[in-house]
Amino acid sequence: MPGGEAAAGVYRPPPRPAHPVTAALRRLRAVQRPRPRLTGLGTGLLTTVVTVLGGAVDSFLFDGPGVLFGLVFLAASIAGAVYVRPYDLLAAPVAAPIAFAVGITLTGDSGGGGFAGHVIGVFTGLATMTGWLYAGTALAALIAGVRALRLPSRRRRSPRSSAAPRERSRR
Repeated sequence: MPGGEAAAGVYRPPPRPAHPVTAALRRLRAVQRPRPRLTGLGTGLLTTVVTVLGGAVDSFLFDGPGVLFGLVFLAASIAGAVYVRPYDLLAAPVAAPIAFAVGITLTGDSGGGGFAGHVIGVFTGLATMTGWLYAGTALAALIAGVRALRLPSRRRRSPRSSAAPRERSRR
């Protein structure tokens, strides 16, 4: 027989199809993820601008920030935590509450009461939407924490322990 394995009497059954979830996970791992490129300032700006735009759309459509604002804030917080550089990981959970406060301040309901009404509307918005604030900040902190744990440890070596030859200082 020309197929060497069949001639030797070795029979291998055809491979079983993988479970759909396992196959989906393998495909997901094979996807090339973009490298994080945002600085700490870039993360803050991204989170703030997207949150304010989401609040503006929500205010325009539904008369004040609400669920759409919260969902956009969650998405912006997650994106900021995913795309920040490893060196600036701490910026993601710090930028989230700042972006939320700016978004509420710029798009909050003033109630027609001038400056005092706007201030009361901002505090009311911050008080009634704290669930979104905590969720976005916690997700950003969780993602940044997991990313920090996955970083390779880089121990800094002191000059005394380096492999470079030692020289005497000039007088």
